[in-house]
Amino acid sequence: MHDLVNDLAKSVSGEFRFRIEGDNVQDIPKRTRHIWCCLDLEDGARKLKQIHKIKGLHSLMVEAQGYGDRRFKIGTDVQHNLYSRLQYLRMLSFHGCSISELADEIRNLKLLRYLDLPYTEITSLPNSVCMIYNLQTLLLEECWKLTELPLDFGKLINLRDLNLKGTHIKKMPTKIGGLSNLEMLTDFVVGEKCGSDIVQLAELKYLQGMLRISGLKNVIDPADALAANMKDKKHLEELSLSYDEWRDMNQSVTEAQIFILEALQPNINLMRLTIKDYGGSSFPYWLGDYHLPNLVSLELLGCKLRSQLPPLGQFPSLKNLFISGCDGIEIIGTEFYGYNSSNVSFKSLETLRFEHMSEWKEWLCLECFPLLQELCIKHCPKLKSSLPQHLPSLQKLEIIDCQELAASIPMAANISELELKRCDDKLINELPATLKRVILCGTQVIRSSIEQILFNCAFLEELEVEDFFGPNLEWSSLDMCSCNSLCALTITVWHTSSFPFTLHLFTNLHSLALYDCPWLESFFGRQLPFNLCSLRIEICPNLTASREEWGLFQLNFLKQLCVSDDFKILESFPEESLLPSTINSLELINCSNLRIINYKGLLHLTSLEYLYIEDCPCLERLPEEDLPSSLSTLSIHDCPLLKKLYQREQGERWHTICHIPSVTIS
Repeated sequence: MHDLVNDLAKSVSGEFRFRIEGDNVQDIPKRTRHIWCCLDLEDGARKLKQIHKIKGLHSLMVEAQGYGDRRFKIGTDVQHNLYSRLQYLRMLSFHGCSISELADEIRNLKLLRYLDLPYTEITSLPNSVCMIYNLQTLLLEECWKLTELPLDFGKLINLRDLNLKGTHIKKMPTKIGGLSNLEMLTDFVVGEKCGSDIVQLAELKYLQGMLRISGLKNVIDPADALAANMKDKKHLEELSLSYDEWRDMNQSVTEAQIFILEALQPNINLMRLTIKDYGGSSFPYWLGDYHLPNLVSLELLGCKLRSQLPPLGQFPSLKNLFISGCDGIEIIGTEFYGYNSSNVSFKSLETLRFEHMSEWKEWLCLECFPLLQELCIKHCPKLKSSLPQHLPSLQKLEIIDCQELAASIPMAANISELELKRCDDKLINELPATLKRVILCGTQVIRSSIEQILFNCAFLEELEVEDFFGPNLEWSSLDMCSCNSLCALTITVWHTSSFPFTLHLFTNLHSLALYDCPWLESFFGRQLPFNLCSLRIEICPNLTASREEWGLFQLNFLKQLCVSDDFKILESFPEESLLPSTINSLELINCSNLRIINYKGLLHLTSLEYLYIEDCPCLERLPEEDLPSSLSTLSIHDCPLLKKLYQREQGERWHTICHIPSVTIS
């Protein structure tokens, strides 16, 4: 019975819905009430002429096809025809279309309830929009050229949803507080010399979801902030308070900012809070203990004057904490954990991130963080000690650009991801054997840890190594626990002549990428892992010169190969019998001296589907008749000689490749 009802509903709705795409423009049934169409440059106008005939249309959803100048432009003349003929529209969407302004005639759409204009280049809205009194939803997300809303915007008394995310609105229109039915307002901007406008928030009692208040630097009187009545907006779940920029302020302004932020206390149901570029010397009392019992996520960004952090450890529900750019912090001490010694601090915290703390020197670590899964410390150049040592739930640890840090890796039985970049060798003591993914950057970090990781981590699956300068590493043994587990290996900027390990020992290695290894002469042992599926070699001149010694032809599982040659080694590629027949993707990038793609090296590539050629200025032509019949995608970029020959419809040799299903030449 359910299937019969479902089929009946589909058949009935099918009479009223119509979809127009491609170049097939047919007569639209007169009973159609909802149309989705994709307008392209060639026949966009023809499609619209058909749509104009459907006088009773209720919803029109338009999407653009193509990019830049290749998109159909929805100018005011096009809109004039639409708005004058389709006056029964309830819903209109120009999502991502090439439209820079709305025609005044939009006032004709008296019944319109839903207007969708995101990702367009609209610079302003006509005041006539404010005559669409039934409008309930206005979506302007990522209209990055939009700087203001119409003067009479307050007349849209039925508006419920207003999305301004990603716009550059400089101030809110007067009487926006009169839109008492608003439920979604993504952004409220306090304009310059308009500090008292924040009072308009008081009347918006039904706001829910997320709200970002920016321009708080322009609020002068704490009484205005208090009048906004943020504490009673019980349905707001996420709040961002932004001052937009940090600047030096005198003592009186600094004190005023303290009282203003104090007055903006959110409702107790708030789940996510961001405070950005706050210039006060202390945080408000409500940012601590039990004033926000449901807070799950907190971000403190660019709060430079504070000398100590608020007592955040007693938030019972806090899972994510991100602190960045708080340059006044030198020591994180006991105040950070809260004042209730009977409770475990940060008992729910799962992610903790510190970034760009330029003056932070010391972290007093207490026994807490029982559920912490991710710890990230980035760009804290003066931090010397220490790190929490007992993190039973830790799974991921990132320490980047902390050159002075002299601390041990936390003890964590479940840690699986480790990233250490430019931290010298002071961190390394005993690394956990449970690691699955590791990123190492910097000579000292690599020298002190890579051997231990490869020899002890029997579950290691991914290893990335970057920036090694120094003499060749020599190991006494090659009995590595990771031999059977490692699946992906990436080595970038390795400035020695060899690796300390032989690659063929990694029996399950599927992906190998080498970038900028100019002194590397050959693969140690001259053999690659038999199960290798993907190989990328870029800026490795000595290695590229010895390519016929790699034994690629024996790799029966190799499917993807990328070669880049900045040093003009390659003139002809690939050599006959160089590649295995299993290759389905071949990329040639930045081969500045490559003149010929050797057809003899392609004849047996019966699985090749994707050929990508980029920045090969000397490449004269393609091996046209000898391109594998399996080839389905050909992409050519920044190859002037090839572009001239094979330009779509215009090139002298276009006809030799036009049978390939997908061809891109730019």
